[in-house]
Amino acid sequence: MSGTAARYAALIPALDCAETIGDVVRGAREHVERVLVVDDGSSDPTAAAARQAGAEVLSHGENLGKGAALVSGLRALGERGCSHAVSLDGDGQHVPADIPKLVRESRAAPAALVLGARRIELQTPALNRFGNEFANLWVRIATGRDLGDTQCGLRAYPIAATLALHAVGRRFDFETEILIRAARAGMEIRSVPVRVFYPPPELRHSHYDKVWDTVRIVEMVVGLILRTK
Repeated sequence: MSGTAARYAALIPALDCAETIGDVVRGAREHVERVLVVDDGSSDPTAAAARQAGAEVLSHGENLGKGAALVSGLRALGERGCSHAVSLDGDGQHVPADIPKLVRESRAAPAALVLGARRIELQTPALNRFGNEFANLWVRIATGRDLGDTQCGLRAYPIAATLALHAVGRRFDFETEILIRAARAGMEIRSVPVRVFYPPPELRHSHYDKVWDTVRIVEMVVGLILRTK
């Protein structure tokens, strides 16, 4: 599909972020025509706030994980005729004004997976920085390539090609797994610099479990390494 024929939408996996989702949706709507929020079993009014801000909402009846929300959203957008999805988090960490950067890069290479690349050393708290660098190392081991910031959730996915990779991770391991599978499948992977914003602590609701989600990522990467070597 040529860059001019591609149709882009914003995809926002969301869990208990009613206080921030409205601003994220309104920001995304300034840059793409369609915004889909996948409410992954929220216990607060995330879905209502997203609809009020102008998003279409797809709701999971229970919390299935960020990866599952991304897969549900990619499938739904593909069914609606979209070719690409720009993913961003619902907690306000990603800056919607960076969406055009990813879209421009994606239009230049429609088959590529485009990653947002944060300036980790300047923009990320020390503990998060260690986790990111640890994950980046495992991705380098699995792919033999330095893919830069492998943990940023601000990305432009070619929908059909991404779903064809058949990633099995359904929580935070999905975003790492999809990179490894894409690299091994020969999919072009590009990066563009993006900003990151950490909301005030009272609005920052991270659902990443620093122990168990890290374990899931390592187990997934090691499993992929062992299956191919």
